[in-house]
Amino acid sequence: MIKLFLLWALLIFNGSSIFAQYTSKPNIIYILADDLGYGDVKVYNKNSKIATPNIDKLAMQGMRFTDAHSTSGVCTPTRYSVMTGRYPWRSQKPVGVLNGFSRPLIENDRATVASLLKENGYNTGVIGKWHLGLGWTPKREYAHLLSNKGYGIDNEMNPDHVDLTKGMTVSPNTNGFDYSYVLPASLDMQPYCYVENGQLASPLTAMTPGNKPDSGYAGAFWRGGWMSPDFDFFDVIPGFTRKANEFIRKQTKEKPFFLYLPIPAPHTPWVPATQFRGKSKVGEYGDFTEQLDASVGMILKTLDSMKLSENTIVIFTSDNGPYWREDYINKYQHQSAGPWRGMKGDAYEGGHRVPFIVRWPGKIKPGTISHATTSHANLLATAAELVNNQDPHYQVEDSYSLMGVWKGTSPTIKGQEAVVHHSSNGFYAIRKGDWKLIVGLGSGGFTVPKLIQPKNGEPGVQLYNLRSDPHEDKNMASLHPEIVKELMEKLEQIKQSKQP
Repeated sequence: MIKLFLLWALLIFNGSSIFAQYTSKPNIIYILADDLGYGDVKVYNKNSKIATPNIDKLAMQGMRFTDAHSTSGVCTPTRYSVMTGRYPWRSQKPVGVLNGFSRPLIENDRATVASLLKENGYNTGVIGKWHLGLGWTPKREYAHLLSNKGYGIDNEMNPDHVDLTKGMTVSPNTNGFDYSYVLPASLDMQPYCYVENGQLASPLTAMTPGNKPDSGYAGAFWRGGWMSPDFDFFDVIPGFTRKANEFIRKQTKEKPFFLYLPIPAPHTPWVPATQFRGKSKVGEYGDFTEQLDASVGMILKTLDSMKLSENTIVIFTSDNGPYWREDYINKYQHQSAGPWRGMKGDAYEGGHRVPFIVRWPGKIKPGTISHATTSHANLLATAAELVNNQDPHYQVEDSYSLMGVWKGTSPTIKGQEAVVHHSSNGFYAIRKGDWKLIVGLGSGGFTVPKLIQPKNGEPGVQLYNLRSDPHEDKNMASLHPEIVKELMEKLEQIKQSKQP
């Protein structure tokens, strides 16, 4: 009897220890908006004509970063950095974005935030816009093309080469996610469908001719192509919100969870649901953004209802700056990029300075503001420190932990000397302290002029002091060649660095 009692006590103790191990780790929800501008969010821009009460409340309950950046001015590269902790120009596609029928950008053995957390006891899920390529199965007669380097990466696979009846050989589940329900690419790119755990959720048997092709990549614009017969553009955001809430409700307190929620709004097509149409003062774009804010509110409400809020880190940010041209600014008198120059795609601040908010009850003091310079590549190192994982596989080149900043023990990010940005056309930019160097003349992205040829004797780079010139109006490269030299050397050092 004594032996049985001791065995029972040991089992209870070990079970309690395992339970404590899991419950001591916070849940993590990473919400990634799509093309949301720094100036769209009211807490960042009091003059914003878009109501964002839920995002604003999240900021009041946690920490708001004023100097946070995507690693690129466009979708795919930034998402690569979020997942891998590496700058996107280290990937198989150094410049540009993938398409819906593109092959996987993340290598199968590459460390990701999801694989890290899964190895450390987390239930991991991704719901939303993937845009990192999928392992589409080619028809037998085209299978040999898979051996070609760059096939499906440099350009997407020809849909006629794809066996649309087969599942994916590679999906988010290959990269560490236990559950995945994703849109292959942007909401304006074929194929218009959902892929759940590597399988088409509904057959790809219909076609769309596209919508508003002459709108200038704005409004309810989408390209023509393959789609599932039941695909509804207006239900994508509500559908992802429902799926996310279902995922959260299925979780148990015995095991922490990580939910990556890349919501494809307010990227085109701007398709707000009926109840949001006309709500903002910024047309369809503003209405769609208010719907995004409402979705964030629904996620937070679910956490509250399940009493999970106190043990859940919620991160909200955007994948890059907004697609908001000068004519939109004049029409609506709304500065989507806030005080920053440029827009999506650019090497200028408007292309990559983004809202970044973190709520962690009991660890992050409510209503705090951080001016630490950070990038989306820092999620992996932060997660590694959070779970005390020191495996060299997860110590990657470009990721640094935010834990000290979050907890208020450091105003800056330990070990991070500089941050590198990349424009849609391949301009490098490096930020160190107040100084920012852009290697090239012009925006390097969507703002005109994109590229300017230097005049005789003129430096072919741009140097700005963001403290004295936050709008990047005065190029000081010719006045401070020593700073140009220092930053060029630091950029080259970072480019040559390898994973420890």
